[in-house]
Amino acid sequence: MWLPALVCLLGLFLRGEAVIDCTTHPTFRAPRNTDITVMCGTQRLELCILLCPVYFAGYNESLMALNSQHSSLDCHGTPDWSVDPPTLKFNFTISESSISTCNNKLKITQEVGSGLFSDYSSIQAVNISGIISSLDPSAGTITYRQEMTYMYSCRYPLQYLINNTEMSVTGVSLAIKDNNGSFISTLSMQLFEDRFYKVPLVIPSFGLQLKKRIFVEVKATNLTDRFYVLLDRCYATTTPFPVNSSYYDLFVGCTRDGQTVMGANGERQSAQFSFEAFRFVEHKNMTVSTFYLHCATRLCERTACVTVRPNCTGSARRRREVPSSPGTAVSEAATVTSGPIITRVDSGIPEASSFAEERSQQILPMNGGQAIDRNGTASLASSRSLAGVAIATGALGVICVSLVGFIIFKIRSSKLKPGGAAGK
Repeated sequence: MWLPALVCLLGLFLRGEAVIDCTTHPTFRAPRNTDITVMCGTQRLELCILLCPVYFAGYNESLMALNSQHSSLDCHGTPDWSVDPPTLKFNFTISESSISTCNNKLKITQEVGSGLFSDYSSIQAVNISGIISSLDPSAGTITYRQEMTYMYSCRYPLQYLINNTEMSVTGVSLAIKDNNGSFISTLSMQLFEDRFYKVPLVIPSFGLQLKKRIFVEVKATNLTDRFYVLLDRCYATTTPFPVNSSYYDLFVGCTRDGQTVMGANGERQSAQFSFEAFRFVEHKNMTVSTFYLHCATRLCERTACVTVRPNCTGSARRRREVPSSPGTAVSEAATVTSGPIITRVDSGIPEASSFAEERSQQILPMNGGQAIDRNGTASLASSRSLAGVAIATGALGVICVSLVGFIIFKIRSSKLKPGGAAGK
């Protein structure tokens, strides 16, 4: 019974020593943005913040957590009082489970290649980001503590994540054996504007309009001409990860959504299909909806592709199953995933807001609390100008007619004078 009490007292003593150490330490001051160090490692992210500023602000290590996940012990840091200055360390592996556990954000971007990547038209990168935030236990209607927030982010080339971690977000490498041994083919997914798959699809920040047709191509590189690309299933989810998310199948074998149009599949080194942009019903209260496209893909030897490719014509809607292993002509299935696809409501929110802003700029105040549209003012001024021109033109016409009449009258009067009647 005495042992737990002694342990508790020892903990309080050490904690008290820690506070005392901080009060005399040069870093016992107001927090700064430079108090955080971020290490983007090859297998994990390591975050380190100075601990004494945390105590200075009225918090401690138990009140700091990743992305406000204070209820999860996995999202809390570990204090290190053995170093100078004392620090609070956080770390998590670059894997789907670790990233999602503490609500870290994962964003996929496409950038123009540079340097060693200048030969590529674009390269994909993954940005993992989040915050370390404080929890004020005494906060009620008011608080005297300032909230602490440290932001962090790490950027990785997508191909690095594919080849070196458990994550597979927008590409994947498939290994298969041919007669010369095994080799690796890299699969990629790209979205296009046109049915010729020539113009890459550019998704604006405010999203695509619903029912816009999107053309999808899954392509293999570093692949001998003996193998083709075969799509078994393509579906959409609300997160970049093809698990633990709402999903909707675009096609599974011969079963497909009514708006999905299949192109080449298992016929060459790229597979193609198209579908119309949509939004998940669970996003009905959102201005924009974001989803991700996933395709379960295999590589198959040309003659084997004929046997495993779905036959969706007539009554023959079955296919023979071919064993999938590195030693056969069909590879194991792997999932390749798109970047975020953003859709908006049909009314076009950005255009509407722009229109409203334009209209608001056209409304001018007048005396008496009334308002008048600039276009209306311009129309009224224009009407008045036209009326003035019409009146001036009419007056000029009357003057001209009167002058002509006066000249005719003078000519006829001169003929009737006595000199003009002498011959009678």
